[in-house]
Amino acid sequence: MNWNFIFFVNSAALGIGLAMDAFSVSLANGMNEPDMGKGRMAMIAGVFAGFQFLMPLAGWLCVHTIATMFSAFEKAIPWIALILLLYIGIGMIRESRHEGEEETSKAADFSALLVQGVATSIDALSVGFTIASYDALSAFAASAIIGIETFFICLAGLMLGRVFGMKLAGKASVFGGIILIAIGLEIFISGVFF
Repeated sequence: MNWNFIFFVNSAALGIGLAMDAFSVSLANGMNEPDMGKGRMAMIAGVFAGFQFLMPLAGWLCVHTIATMFSAFEKAIPWIALILLLYIGIGMIRESRHEGEEETSKAADFSALLVQGVATSIDALSVGFTIASYDALSAFAASAIIGIETFFICLAGLMLGRVFGMKLAGKASVFGGIILIAIGLEIFISGVFF
């Protein structure tokens, strides 16, 4: 595999496309926690970036080892993403009823953040098929580009979400939950019907 301009453009385009779900979830997290500090923002963006980096590599590995099992699993990806994001989104909406009781609420604890990371990056497993012709180093480089882009795109989503969260005050959790449910439905509809 040649590391030429097209390789970098293709990797960057994949990264932007894959990061959109993570961007939307970051937006929801920022809305839910408008007083989020820089360290927490970096941690959240890092979790999403880590999953977006690992999933294409896992898909590439599956193509080169257990491709038949992976192709059967690929049909379940939209269902898994839908279930995970519905669960998190409904939970955020439920928690919004109790927001007045606590002064601040965190967008997501670490376990919920891991679930969000899996839900928003599970479709990146399919990228393993796209980069199947790459050697291991090229697959690693493409995945690293995807992960780095995701990190910065998620930071932007968190910052934008914080701004909206401050303006929306008590309604931020409801809007965040609705966004997550909408993302889950979008992944499901595009994965099953298109």
